[in-house]
Amino acid sequence: MSKQPSKKPAPKPRPALAHQVRIIGGDWKRTPLPVVESAGLRPTPDRVRETVFNWITHLIDGHWSGISCLDLFAGTGALGLEAASRGAARVTLVEESPAVVRQLEATRDKLNASQVSILRGDARAVVQGLQRRLTGPADRFNLIFLDPPFHADWLPAMLPLCAALLDERGFIYVESEKSIDGAALPEWLQGWEVVRADQAGMVFFHLLQRQNTHVIEA
Repeated sequence: MSKQPSKKPAPKPRPALAHQVRIIGGDWKRTPLPVVESAGLRPTPDRVRETVFNWITHLIDGHWSGISCLDLFAGTGALGLEAASRGAARVTLVEESPAVVRQLEATRDKLNASQVSILRGDARAVVQGLQRRLTGPADRFNLIFLDPPFHADWLPAMLPLCAALLDERGFIYVESEKSIDGAALPEWLQGWEVVRADQAGMVFFHLLQRQNTHVIEA
C-alpha cells in the first residue's frame, strides 16, 4: 500500500508592513515615520520633500541653525521633523488628532528631539493663540509648513493668519490640489510671491514669500 504524500503546512502570511515615510536628510536621515490611520492625513511623499528641502536649503544658504519652523496640520511630522533633522533651532508641530499626536510624541521622544514641541488642537485656533502671545520678532517663524487636507478651503483662511506669525523674510510652504502659480493670483494670495513651484502627480507644491522681499541666494 503506497503512502500518501504528506501535505506541507501552508506558509504563514507575512504581516503587512506598516505604511510609513522616512526622513530624507540630516542627523536622522532614513528614520522611518509611521503613518497613523486618520481622516485627511496625506503625508508629503519623500520625493516631494527632497525637492522642497533642496529649495529651502539653497534659499537660506544652508543656515538651518537660524531657522524657527511651524508645521501646521503636522500629521506624521515629516516636514517639521525633516527641518529639525537638518538643524532647525525650534520646530513646533500642530495636530488635532489625539492618535496622531501620541505618535508624534513617541517619535519625538525616540529621537530625543528637545527642539521639537507639539501642540494639540485645531490649526486655526492654535495660530490665533500664537498670535496673541507674540511679544516681538523672536516669537515669529522663519518657515511655516501649510499642508492642510485637500478640498476643504483651508488655504484662503489660514494664509492671512499665518502672515502675522512669519518673519518678514520668511517662507511659507503650501501644498494644494491645484496650482496657485499663475498670472491671475486669487485674492487671498495678494501680497505674496510664488518663488518656487512644482507638481508631483495630483499634488501641487509651492514656496511663498512676501512680495518685494529680497530672497537670499547662495
